[in-house]
Amino acid sequence: MKGNYTFEDYQLQGFYDENIDSTNAPRRSAKLLSRMLETLTSEELVAIQNSADKSFFDLGITFTVYADEMGTEKIFPFDIIPRIIEAQEWERLERGLKQRIHALNLFIDDIYNDQKILDDGVVPRELVEGSPGFFKECMGIKPPQRVWCHITGTDLVRDSDGTFYVLEDNLRCPSGASYVLANRQILKRIFPQVFARSKVRNIEDYPSLLLEMLYEVAPERPGRPSVVLLTPGCFNSAYYEHVFLAQQMGIPLVEGTDLVVDEGYVYMRTTKGLERVDVIYRRINEDFLDPLVFNKDSLIGIPGVMDAYRKGNVTLVNAPGTGVADDKAIYAYVPRIIRYYLDEEPIIPNVPTYLCSEHKDLEYVLDNIGELVVKEVDGAGGYGMLIGPHSSKEMQDAFAQKIRENPRSFVAQPIVSLSRCPVIVEDGFEGRHVDFRPYILHGKEIKIMPGGLTRVALKKGSIVVNSSQGGGSKDTWVLGR
Repeated sequence: MKGNYTFEDYQLQGFYDENIDSTNAPRRSAKLLSRMLETLTSEELVAIQNSADKSFFDLGITFTVYADEMGTEKIFPFDIIPRIIEAQEWERLERGLKQRIHALNLFIDDIYNDQKILDDGVVPRELVEGSPGFFKECMGIKPPQRVWCHITGTDLVRDSDGTFYVLEDNLRCPSGASYVLANRQILKRIFPQVFARSKVRNIEDYPSLLLEMLYEVAPERPGRPSVVLLTPGCFNSAYYEHVFLAQQMGIPLVEGTDLVVDEGYVYMRTTKGLERVDVIYRRINEDFLDPLVFNKDSLIGIPGVMDAYRKGNVTLVNAPGTGVADDKAIYAYVPRIIRYYLDEEPIIPNVPTYLCSEHKDLEYVLDNIGELVVKEVDGAGGYGMLIGPHSSKEMQDAFAQKIRENPRSFVAQPIVSLSRCPVIVEDGFEGRHVDFRPYILHGKEIKIMPGGLTRVALKKGSIVVNSSQGGGSKDTWVLGR
């Protein structure tokens, strides 16, 4: 296509669009951006997109896909048209996220200590204690500030009527914050004038807020706490992020062999000898964290670290055991959890969820599997799921058999008509489905980055936004008042 791209022929196709309204006009929040985009020729837009792609390559912004025969290391795809959220809308999301994280933290603390919510029958005991994310080894632990979920990435989606829903909670080792910061760095350089005039809120202080939170949850002792970021190593899919965040915070990046436990304290091996460690921001799962407590065959963990943690001599972030609250079966109970602990109605609703562990739900799912999204309760990355309308009869039958064999491991949800956002394609602008992952920090207070990771399904018609499944990302502009 020659000349300028315009939004005149932009196709909404019945979906809610983040930047374009139902009359095909830019939303109020996107007017400045859209006017600027329409002043550029198609050649200029393509050149800008190519420049952004080169910046990602030069910066080494990558992720890993282990199952790809073409190679594991990939440059993270990025579309230069940002997703825009107005101030009033963001304020409601912020209230809803704080409410949700507050309740989930109380829930985790309760189930590993008094278990009142289980005794009261609000959440079934067998559902919690049968969760892959529940670790009986964490019973009785009381972490500093009684905070368990220090860093959360909550995935939000918007339906065709414009309503935001929580799709899932990620409380174990949520990733993606580094891509948010990289997206912003590149887009500010590409669109400096429209960025400034749009009054986009700042996110660049996220590493300093993250470090401040890590200091807040450290064991009490004189002086500045010693903080490290624990990575499983360079072959991990999020290793780029581990390096990036450690550099931005100015803290050591360590592997399990760099740390040692002696007489109930954790120390880091340095050229000057052993130095005590107060906080470990762990990017490895519980199974591999301590071979004396969890998986005895783990070669990447720290023998004895759970003993030091239980004694209060080191803080683990996120706390071991938080994964129970992002089990997709537990997710279905979060509205009840909010009501139980806070006596409030959820501000951001859940997507309706069917628990295959419950007989009535199981029958419904098996009868309607071709119309639902079926997920493994501990699945991630777009794997372990069936999108009914996009699947074959053979795939549905195979999934149905898996569900019958182990119903506790599966939940199902109706298809959400994910909202869309414009992307640049060869002959104009086209809508692609998006979701949104804001990042929530919980130390003495709950703080939320005013923005987050907008993931976009770059394949036409796809609703799977995960990078491992062909998705990319956009910068997210939260506007100030």
